[in-house]
Amino acid sequence: MLTTRSRTTPMLALLLAGCVFRAGAQLPGIASADVTPLAGPHGSHVTIVLMENKDYHRVVGNVEAPYLNTTLIPQGALLRNSHAIGHPSEPNYLALFSGSTQGVDGDQCPLYFTRTNVASELIAAGKTFSGYSESMPRDGYKGCYHGLYDRNHNPWVEFKNVPDNDNLVYRGFPKHVASFVWITPNLCHDTHDCPVDIGDKWLSKNLPPIIAWDKTHDGLLILTWDEAAPDIDRKNHIATVLAGPMIRPGVTNTENVDHYSVLRTIEKILNVPCINHDCSAPLLSGIWN
Repeated sequence: MLTTRSRTTPMLALLLAGCVFRAGAQLPGIASADVTPLAGPHGSHVTIVLMENKDYHRVVGNVEAPYLNTTLIPQGALLRNSHAIGHPSEPNYLALFSGSTQGVDGDQCPLYFTRTNVASELIAAGKTFSGYSESMPRDGYKGCYHGLYDRNHNPWVEFKNVPDNDNLVYRGFPKHVASFVWITPNLCHDTHDCPVDIGDKWLSKNLPPIIAWDKTHDGLLILTWDEAAPDIDRKNHIATVLAGPMIRPGVTNTENVDHYSVLRTIEKILNVPCINHDCSAPLLSGIWN
């Protein structure tokens, strides 16, 4: 009588030999899968630079902004669906600094608040903040206007819980860098009063030193606009670009985000609590190494 010889698989052989495997245990000689979760916001320092009153399509793809389009965006991450909070300028600055427009719906000066903001959160956590305004006449200045300086673009001076010595004149990227640095160009260089090419030239001069410092100090640069031109873009669609060693170069993100999302991401990186509307805003995602 013919007989057939059965073939025993290696797994069956192990079982027949009395080996008992726990659920999820690794088999001998079989490497476990290397699963790496998606990276989230991280870094050691953050610098933000705010430009003015240009909608997304007025700067992205514009030949008048060669530095932005041919240098910065390719080496960073572009948020394609980024939006401001409202109009005019001041509510957007307050939202990005304190998680709320604080009920402000115009460009008013002076204003005084005692509420929590990202600077007061950092100070309470033993970290540092420095706010720099170009063309401000002197450190600690609290006047409303001076030449090309506009206090409406300087949100930290509106809060009594931010020390005067954190309100500084911008003369170039500082040698001693705070945990969070905010840079506001003057009314010409931010393109509020001057053409896009003027602002782009300013960026080409002032951003490279920041990016170079960030490479060796785990720093993140955020470039964004306060609002879109209200008479052109009713959706308040603005450009936002992030660059740094923790950012995947050349990546784009189409998630619907706004100034509150940017603030929430800064708070996450610097490990301080959220404040107000930023608590319900999504973190910036899909762009991190």
